[in-house]
Amino acid sequence: MKGPPLPALKHATVNAMLKATSRTSLGLVFVDASEHETSLPWSQVYRRAKRAAAGLARLGVKPGDRVALLLPTSPAFMDAYFGALLAGAVPVPLYPPVRLGRLEEYHRSTARMLQLTGAVVVLTDTRVRLLLGPSVEQARPPLGCHTVDAVMHGDEDLEVEVTPDALGLIQFSSGSTVDPKPVALTHGALVAQVAALEVAMPLSPGVMPVGVSWLPLYHDMGLIGCVLAALYYPGSLVLIPPEVFLAKPALWLRALSRHRGFVSPAPNFAYGLCLKRVKDADLQGVDLSAWMHALNGAEPVSADTLRRFAERFGRWGFSARALRPVYGLSEASLAVTFPPEGRGPRELGVDPEALAREGQARDGARTLVSVGAPVAGFEVQVRGEDGAALPERRVGRVFAKGLSLMRGYFGDAEATARVMGGEGWLDTGDLGFSADGELYLTGRAKDLVIIRGANHSPQAFEEPLLQVEGVRTGCAVALGFTPEGSEDEALLILAEWAERGDTASVEADIRAAVVEATGVQPHTVRLLEPGTLPRTSSGKLRRSEALRRYLAGALTAPRKVGAVGLAVEMAKSALAMVRAEHDS
Repeated sequence: MKGPPLPALKHATVNAMLKATSRTSLGLVFVDASEHETSLPWSQVYRRAKRAAAGLARLGVKPGDRVALLLPTSPAFMDAYFGALLAGAVPVPLYPPVRLGRLEEYHRSTARMLQLTGAVVVLTDTRVRLLLGPSVEQARPPLGCHTVDAVMHGDEDLEVEVTPDALGLIQFSSGSTVDPKPVALTHGALVAQVAALEVAMPLSPGVMPVGVSWLPLYHDMGLIGCVLAALYYPGSLVLIPPEVFLAKPALWLRALSRHRGFVSPAPNFAYGLCLKRVKDADLQGVDLSAWMHALNGAEPVSADTLRRFAERFGRWGFSARALRPVYGLSEASLAVTFPPEGRGPRELGVDPEALAREGQARDGARTLVSVGAPVAGFEVQVRGEDGAALPERRVGRVFAKGLSLMRGYFGDAEATARVMGGEGWLDTGDLGFSADGELYLTGRAKDLVIIRGANHSPQAFEEPLLQVEGVRTGCAVALGFTPEGSEDEALLILAEWAERGDTASVEADIRAAVVEATGVQPHTVRLLEPGTLPRTSSGKLRRSEALRRYLAGALTAPRKVGAVGLAVEMAKSALAMVRAEHDS
């Protein structure tokens, strides 16, 4: 499968995109939990970034250095991100601490990422810095940890010329099956990616180029798919902090209505969350008719969720034709496949038994959703174990090739060689098949549940649980394990309960839903406290890590952190920060 050719790029680098778009009247709008809005024109983003670049240079940051960003969705993130780019440095966005009950785990992970990228400095804000001490102490970035406000002091400007081959971003892979890896992306790759997005989502006459996003800015869909895409079109972008969306999902839909947003992406769980949490009274006066590209990606797509979302919100002008299930990964910058605009989701019924035992997509009752055909400048192949391309409706490994692929995993040639083969093809690690020129995903190779010789995707067992009362939406994993005293792999279901109640009844409902959908009887079902299942920084469930912790007896709920606990953590962090600064 091959996408259309990529048109000539409007700009050579992200820096050039920012400079050009700064001459427009477009910009960013930040929305808080009270729906107060703060505007930041691209012209100000550019001016502030030049000042931040000068501040970084004063600290000792040199072109090519890596600058870690641990910041919430805010103007400060833009100062730090674009300031690093204009200094000729490489921004490394990382997620700030949000799970207070998992801080020890957070510090280990963050210190590891700082060390892997060789970050010379950490940029943050005053509030986040209060909790970063242990991460900074373990990683010891040479230039320390500074707030963006401190870096912005001064009147000097700086803008370093960079080439398309220079690194423009290091983003970490999701880490759903292995520890996150540092994905190195050049300016050229980033520009090629957003150019492909413009081809996939062209502006119709009379449509205002406005996007709306609540996605985290340390995630590729939020940063590349929204911020950099808005720069390229050029357009305006409305940003809602992810924690605000999770608390009040109706704010997303109201912002789309208020700003007549034509594009907004989200993972499948967000559409399900709106179905559960948004009340009719929250949508008084809302009009979603301008939302032309409701992208659904970053996790498996549920056909049932899409149907119910379109039916429910059609009353407020939303069209099912706007729904676009998409596929991408961090190693490709972002997007790999898109379905045609304005068509709506394409469903295919397959026989789950034939899919699991034979790797063949025969007609049947399990519904899969197409994620479309390759975007501009990309090719996709589905290959068998021998590396040869497979015919349609045969399950194999998905390979991708395109101009926005990563240069490699930063500092890890061996890991790069394992996934980047000859002639520029990337082994995505995903499984799927093609049908009628479009790609259908069946799961991750490393997540397969093998039962009695049949290769089941975990999604086949997890999707039925979306309808089980008492199970948190999107908070269940299906795993293959070998029970004690047995030699055969069996099915393990781990699910977080929505609210404490009759666990035996909920476990029975889980078993019944799985058997009805797949014919496979779970060996073990465990209900867990909310927050117990390990997740990636972008919110994806880490199945392999969940199984490891379960088998080790270490799958525990996050500890409760009250006001006193938070004060203790802040004090420990302050001491760690002092030690780090003293030693440096």
